[in-house]
Amino acid sequence: MQPTRTTRPQTALKFFLLALLVIGIDQLSKWAVHTYMQPGMPGEIPLIGHWLKLHYTLNPGMAFGVELPPPYGKIMLSGFRLLAVGGLSWYIVKLCRERAAAGFIACMALILGGAVGNLVDSIFYGLLYKNAPFGAPTPWFHGQVIDMIYVDIYEGFLPQSWPLLGGKYVSLWPIFNIADSSIFIGVALILLNQSRFFQQEEASPQPAPGTAEAPAAH
Repeated sequence: MQPTRTTRPQTALKFFLLALLVIGIDQLSKWAVHTYMQPGMPGEIPLIGHWLKLHYTLNPGMAFGVELPPPYGKIMLSGFRLLAVGGLSWYIVKLCRERAAAGFIACMALILGGAVGNLVDSIFYGLLYKNAPFGAPTPWFHGQVIDMIYVDIYEGFLPQSWPLLGGKYVSLWPIFNIADSSIFIGVALILLNQSRFFQQEEASPQPAPGTAEAPAAH
């Protein structure tokens, strides 16, 4: 599938400004959480009952707290994120030159903004907020991502009768941040709007079996 093209020229600047807006909101929210909230349950703030809460926690690795082997796993992850940010930036410029649908480019800008938001945490927060894990060889590139949005659909012990998971304490939803939300929204909108954002390639008609193409007239 190829991105749908439009007749209107696209300017990459407005999409990079959208990504910059996401980065600004994400970093401002993380600064506010770090400055005014206590980590963990003592500083938890209910927003909508117990379903939606602000909960200050640190994520040392990737999504869902998955970590790469120390001591250089974090640097490898940050390097991969830098490459991804460069690739996304190049792709947005390419899409604009090809006059792709503005909605699709905007989704890519949301993904870019979210990727940069979490990359800033990894590169600088170990130095700015002193949150590098114990034993990190350097605070640079070892900062932990600040998460704070907690959607708590269920939290507690599962029934003992359940196979494998019975009796375990679980929380069904991870804690995430504005950058994560921006990436999720961008990907979700692309999946929901595939028919608008992409054009299907039409297959060339094939001759019926047993028939031959007519010779060209001279």
